[in-house]
Amino acid sequence: MNNLADQRENYTKNKLELTDLSEDPLIQFERWYQDAEKEGIKEPNAMTLATVSKSGQPSARIVLLKGFSRKGFTFYTNYTSRKAQEILAHPQVSLVLWWKELERQVRIDGIADKVDEDTSKSYFQSRPRGSQISAWSSPQSQEIKENYLDEKRKQIEDQFKDIDKIPLPHFWGGFIVKPSMIEFWQGRESRYHDRYRYTLSDDEKWHIVRLAP
Repeated sequence: MNNLADQRENYTKNKLELTDLSEDPLIQFERWYQDAEKEGIKEPNAMTLATVSKSGQPSARIVLLKGFSRKGFTFYTNYTSRKAQEILAHPQVSLVLWWKELERQVRIDGIADKVDEDTSKSYFQSRPRGSQISAWSSPQSQEIKENYLDEKRKQIEDQFKDIDKIPLPHFWGGFIVKPSMIEFWQGRESRYHDRYRYTLSDDEKWHIVRLAP
């Protein structure tokens, strides 16, 4: 087996101090997201979504952040998928964004809820037609036979060949995660990383503390 003990990076690009932070974590997130875009990071909206099953088994996967506002962080999926079914049973989720080139990480804990149908429809119709066909074709997370997707895609393409706007599948749409905690992590030299955690209180105010790395 490979020995990974000596694989390490020394983070030296930036530092993060309390005076650098906005009092509003959504503003701070927007600043860092814009930095990631300016850096030219490929798919800066890629994030890990962690959910938990009824038995308490965590699971995680990469999804794409498709919007953020004061209401929360939005992504889209098949509502019959494992992640969606776990969210519907236990809406507490965690998100992680990792921007290696900036040596930065953002962690978000919150409650996920379905977005309204009009929002899902608007986003769905903004997608490329091939992605719309894929949403209709894939019974996400279900076991399938080897040639199932090719056959199903052809079937769906034929079904909608004379339709300009493919309708939103009833089993597909968005979730929005309302955050209760947002943590900003900046890599520092010799593992003296900077960590600041925003926590939302019952009066809907954010409180900031510094955490040991």
